[in-house]
Amino acid sequence: MRRTVFDRAETCRGPLILVNATHPVSGEYTPELISLEGGFPGIRMERRAAHLLAACIRAAGGSGVILPVSGWRSGAEQQATWDDAWKTRGEAFTRRYVALPGCSEHQTGLAVDLAERAEHIDWICPSFPHWGPCGAFRRLAAQYGFLQRYSREKEALTGIGAEPWHFRYVGAPHALLMEQNGLCLEEYAAFLSGGPRSCALPGGRRARVFRISCPGGRVEAELPEGCCQISGDNQGGLIVTQWEEAACV
Repeated sequence: MRRTVFDRAETCRGPLILVNATHPVSGEYTPELISLEGGFPGIRMERRAAHLLAACIRAAGGSGVILPVSGWRSGAEQQATWDDAWKTRGEAFTRRYVALPGCSEHQTGLAVDLAERAEHIDWICPSFPHWGPCGAFRRLAAQYGFLQRYSREKEALTGIGAEPWHFRYVGAPHALLMEQNGLCLEEYAAFLSGGPRSCALPGGRRARVFRISCPGGRVEAELPEGCCQISGDNQGGLIVTQWEEAACV
């Protein structure tokens, strides 16, 4: 074990940050953005999320069928999206399907809206069915670290209507743990606060996940030796992921 000191600012950045109406994006978080593979001009995501999205689409046989329609948005772009939806679709629709500027996952670079290729695509509520390559993507998504972020069953917790097209990158152990335990991201920090969790990964490897609370300005914690990832949760905590040595890449 090694002792490490963390600043509270670190709880506001990383792939596991919760972003919603009560947990806005922090100015401490600046994603490393890249353009998506496949010739989608103007659509960018956080670097690792972009690579794994492309890999999952290929594995699902979705090249040319599954189209990313929206990735990272600046605060100004999110404001424009909100204003346009309010003007063209009304208040009820906008509050149900569009996050307030500063409270949108799209501003993290970790979220993407996907559509099935069609002559006409609704860019706010695109069609992404449960069959064909889109269905295959859904079945594979957690293995590549993605989860459907907003479901009908969790609307009371997320504050957003069901969005079958909106996927969020969190990393494979976490997407699998949430999928297996029927959790949304709003529930994940409390789930981990109950004690360390273990997750089987594709290929027979395993990951161990636990949470460190950081209630003050700084916290000193003991971390395992070897390969691990540390992400803030934007809720005053840090989530530590430890892989078996063979999984370190």
